[in-house]
Amino acid sequence: MKTNNKRQFKKKPGNNNTGNKRESNVMTKKEKRNETNKVNGGVFVFTKSLSVGELAKQLNIIPSEIIKYFFLNKRLVTINQYLNDDEIGEICLQFGYDFKKEEVVAEEDFEKIDQNDDPKDLVERPCVVTVMGHVDHGKTTLIDAIRDSHLAAGEFGGISQEIGAYQITFENKKITFIDTPGHAAFSAMRARGASVTDIVILVVAADDGVMPQTIEAIDHAKAAKVPVIIAINKMDAPGANPEKVLTQLMQHDLIAEQYGGDIMSCEISAKKKQGIDKLLEAVLLQAEMLELKGNPKRYASGTVLEAELDQGCGPKATLLVQNGTLLSSDYIVVGTVYGKVRRMVNEHNKVLKSAGPSTPVSVIGLSDVPLAGDRFMAFPSEKQAKDIADKRQIKKVEADRASSGGVTSLDELYSKIHEGQLTQINIILKTDSTGSAEAVKTSLEKLNNEQIKINIIRSAAGAISENDINLASASNAIIYGFNVRPTAFIKNKAIEEHVEIRLQRIIYALVEEMESAIKGQMKKEEVEKVLGQAEVRDVFKVTKVGTIAGCMVTDGIAKNGSQVRILRDGIIIYEGKLDSLKRFKDDAKEVKTGYECGIKIENYNDIKVGDVFEMYEMVVKE
Repeated sequence: MKTNNKRQFKKKPGNNNTGNKRESNVMTKKEKRNETNKVNGGVFVFTKSLSVGELAKQLNIIPSEIIKYFFLNKRLVTINQYLNDDEIGEICLQFGYDFKKEEVVAEEDFEKIDQNDDPKDLVERPCVVTVMGHVDHGKTTLIDAIRDSHLAAGEFGGISQEIGAYQITFENKKITFIDTPGHAAFSAMRARGASVTDIVILVVAADDGVMPQTIEAIDHAKAAKVPVIIAINKMDAPGANPEKVLTQLMQHDLIAEQYGGDIMSCEISAKKKQGIDKLLEAVLLQAEMLELKGNPKRYASGTVLEAELDQGCGPKATLLVQNGTLLSSDYIVVGTVYGKVRRMVNEHNKVLKSAGPSTPVSVIGLSDVPLAGDRFMAFPSEKQAKDIADKRQIKKVEADRASSGGVTSLDELYSKIHEGQLTQINIILKTDSTGSAEAVKTSLEKLNNEQIKINIIRSAAGAISENDINLASASNAIIYGFNVRPTAFIKNKAIEEHVEIRLQRIIYALVEEMESAIKGQMKKEEVEKVLGQAEVRDVFKVTKVGTIAGCMVTDGIAKNGSQVRILRDGIIIYEGKLDSLKRFKDDAKEVKTGYECGIKIENYNDIKVGDVFEMYEMVVKE
C-alpha cells in the first residue's frame, strides 16, 4: 500500500517554526475514503474486484464495449457482473492500459505495510549486535568489558536471567548490544534476540570449545540469516586452544577467514580486557558492509525484547526501536496492547525524550504486559491506537478459534509449493544416535531439487526438547523424530506453539513420506493414535510372572491390550504389547490420568524406575 507518511512534530504554543518532520506509516481514514482507482501514466491501479460497470466508468469507456469484447471471445457477462484480476487485466490491455493490483493493508496489520522511505531521509544507523554462546563462556563478562561496567557481578550465579540491551560508542559510532542468556533454559530468548539483530557475536571459550548451547546459538543465527563474528574468549586460560575451536566450528559450516572462509574471528580475553578493540573494529567493518540505514523522520516501529509487570510502575517493556523516532509522549500499539509512553529510559535509567533507530529503551504506560517478540508501532492519537489494538484483539480471537495444526504441516506442503508460496522446508531432526542423524540428514538432502530445498536447521541425537519446539516455532519448521518420542509436556508445548512433530522408526519410510509430501502424493494410511503415557515409579519382581511396573498415568489413559513402547531418557528401547493392567489387585480395562496402576509388558522384564510407557493403537487416517 502506498502511504503518505509525513507528519508534523507537535509545536509548542507561540512557536512559528515549521518544526522537524518525521514520516507516518499508515493511511488515515479520510485518505482511505478519498482513495479511488485511477489511471496514472497509462497504468490502471486497482485494489479489489470490479464489476463491468465500475471498470468501464474508471477506464472512461462504455460498458457495452467490455460486454462486446467478452461476447466476441465467447464469454457472456452483464454490467453488474464482477470480474476477476485476470479479466480486469485483459480488458486493460485491450484498451491500451497497463495494469497493477495493489493490496490495501488495514492499519491494524501494520507489520504488512510497505514502508518505503524517501532515500534522502535515510541516515546511517547503529548496528544491533546479539551476543550468543554457551553458558559460562563469558558473554556477559565480554559486554561488561566493553561497557567497562560490572554487570556480571550483579547476576545470580553469574548467569544472565533476562535479555539486556545496551548501547556503547566506539570510534565515534554507536553499537547496540543484546545480551542473550546462554543457559539451555533460555533458548526462546535467544530466538527472539536473533530475530532483531544485524550481527551475531558467537562467544566460544578457548579452553572449552564448542558445546551444546554453542550449537543451538549457531542454529538460531542461521535461522535468522545474519552474519556471524567468532569471539574466541578466555585466551588467558592455561588450556586455551583457538585452532581447536575454529576446527570444531568448521563442522557447523562456520569457516574462519584464515581457513579460506568468510567468517571474521577474534581472539580475546574478556576478563583481562584484551582484544576487545579488535572485536569492535570487526563489528564496525561488518556493519559498514551491511550498509545499515534508518529513517528518523517517521513514527517509530520495532520489537519488544522483554516485558514484565512491575509492582511499582505497572506494565513495563524493553523495546528496540528499529526504524523511526519514538517520543516520550507517543501512543504505541504492540500486539493487542496499547498505551502512551509516559516514561522512557535507557539502560542507565536516564530519562529520554526521544529514541532513534537501533536504540533500546524501557517504557511504561502500556495498558497491559505485551508479549516478548511482538512488533510495536507508534500512532498519532490515543483513539487511533486504541481502535487498532481493539481490532487486533478481535482478529487474534478469530485466528485462535480458526487455528488448527502446526505453523507448517506436511499435508499443506504440496499446495504451498505449487502456489509459489514455499521454496524451502525447514526441518529439525532428532534421532536416537549421531550415526542415525547423519544418515537421515543425508537421505533427506538428496530430495533437494530446483523447485524446493530441504533445510535441516538442526540435526542432533537425543530426545525432542523444549528448545527444539522454540526453534521450530521461530523458524517455521517441522520436527522429525527418528526412534525418539516426545513426552506429554513436549507434545502439549508443540500444540501450544503450533509446531508439528512427525515420528518415524525406519529411514526409508521417513524419506518416502517427505518425498510424497513434496510431490503431492500423500495418501490415507494407517497411523498410530497415542492413548497416553505412564511413568514407572516402582518395579516388582514376581516369581513365575515376571516384572510388574508400578506406574502413575501422567497423560491420557493406559488401556489393557494396547500397543506400548518403552522410553528411557526419551529414547525408544522396546516396543510390544501391554499384557496386563491392574488397579490394586483387580484387572482393569483402562486407567485414567492421575491414577496409579500395575503394568506388565508382554515378553519384557528389563524395566527401570523412571521409564515411560507410551500406549497407542493403530487407526486409519481420515
